[in-house]
Amino acid sequence: MEKAKVYFTNMKTTLSENLPQKLERLIRTAGIGNIDFRNKYTAVKIHFGEPGNLAYLRPNYAAVVVKVIRELGGKPFLTDCNTLYIGGRKNALDHLDTAYQNGFSPFSTGCHVIIADGLKGTDEALVPVSGGEYVKEAKIGRAIMDADVFITLNHFKGHECAGFGGALKNIGMGSGSRAGKMEMHSAGKPFVDQKSCVGCGRCSKVCAHDAPSITGGKASIDHNKCVGCGRCIGVCPMDAVCSPSDESNDILNRKIAEYSKAVIDGRPHFHISLVIDVSPNCDCHAENDIPIVPDVGMFASFDPVALDKACADAVNRQPVISGSQLDEMPHVHHDHFIDSAPDTNWHSCIEHAVKIGIGTDEYKLIEI
Repeated sequence: MEKAKVYFTNMKTTLSENLPQKLERLIRTAGIGNIDFRNKYTAVKIHFGEPGNLAYLRPNYAAVVVKVIRELGGKPFLTDCNTLYIGGRKNALDHLDTAYQNGFSPFSTGCHVIIADGLKGTDEALVPVSGGEYVKEAKIGRAIMDADVFITLNHFKGHECAGFGGALKNIGMGSGSRAGKMEMHSAGKPFVDQKSCVGCGRCSKVCAHDAPSITGGKASIDHNKCVGCGRCIGVCPMDAVCSPSDESNDILNRKIAEYSKAVIDGRPHFHISLVIDVSPNCDCHAENDIPIVPDVGMFASFDPVALDKACADAVNRQPVISGSQLDEMPHVHHDHFIDSAPDTNWHSCIEHAVKIGIGTDEYKLIEI
């Protein structure tokens, strides 16, 4: 396979060009204008940041991407799916509150926010995964699949399970509905935390297979009947229905790759990653530690696999910031992400993405 082109610019500015202007020049040079956006609904997949986290991308960067898409004739919207865990983005109302609190409003970005999997995280499209080894049918937020064009704006950082979070993590895990996220994290089926359950019966009402039942004022799930669809997770008002999260990190990464393929197969897509504020953990945390390396720059490509590989290589060339989580860990792997989170292996996602035909890990870096 021919090497993919990955475009890069550093974070240095001049009196005549600020960072938003530099980002626009980067994505135009990388070829975003080659996509036919005319009257096309365009999903801009982004992470709005958990309340309390300050490492997420500023909305100013999203505004640049939205501006360019509008000028090219597109109809952009910012989007993400609800989270599986308890927090500020577990349903669409809380998720919108969080997005607006963190600055992602139509007034600051130039477009609306749509939570792709609906109010309770159950509005999903079932998408076949061509060549999938772990996932045959991905559960993707419906608004993402309804879009004509798919763009990602990624904050590249460390991740406690995947090794790092970049384009593939944003596409695959981020586009999964709540049930889709459960499928990626779990080989099993949901269970009920009896302490949190109030016996309301909503799980039993939504289940098409009569798996949940109420006994003694508490729900339980019969795994012989349960098919693992995860709808009970979405409707539980107490977050008492839980995913076992029992998959290994390598299988999690491979499922992320397969979900990513489901999202981008068969339609135009383009990907942008900002390697700044490289925190050791995901922006899903309600806090962020200091960056593990200095800011690197901005990257863009039509190939999300090559983009992730280029960003990872760039981070691994950086010095370690004193006092960071990485600085406190033994440097035995010669890889910043694995040294920061030794139970992870980010290579498993890249390797599987190449295997199933999403893209290539061979790239040509073009600096502008």
